[in-house]
Amino acid sequence: MVKFLKPNKAVILLQGRYAGRKAVIVKSFDDGTRERAYGHCLVAGIKKYPGKVIRKDSAKKTAKKSRVKAFVKLVNYQHLMPTRYTLDVDLKDVVSADSLQSKDKKVTACKETKKRLEERFKTG
Repeated sequence: MVKFLKPNKAVILLQGRYAGRKAVIVKSFDDGTRERAYGHCLVAGIKKYPGKVIRKDSAKKTAKKSRVKAFVKLVNYQHLMPTRYTLDVDLKDVVSADSLQSKDKKVTACKETKKRLEERFKTG
């Protein structure tokens, strides 16, 4: 079978807390691991999308509406819907499987992911 769930592929989550949210594959585990014996992948996604900015908004309000909230998660392949799009933001050095082991590592990974996604949003 052709491997199409590659890193930087944009996907939509179908199940769980972030169902319907867009995410990007950071790393895929086709054969599974000892803890998770099924095919899954590490994704970083957008928990809260930026709002619509209009011309009459102040700079402060525009900055607030341009904010993004991010999440990092391991997801089963069955709960993903791949899209034809890829994202050119490199998250591999920020997010890793061991960043999910402790709370503070996960928080720092989410903050760095948030920063990179916001930067990409502002560049257009």
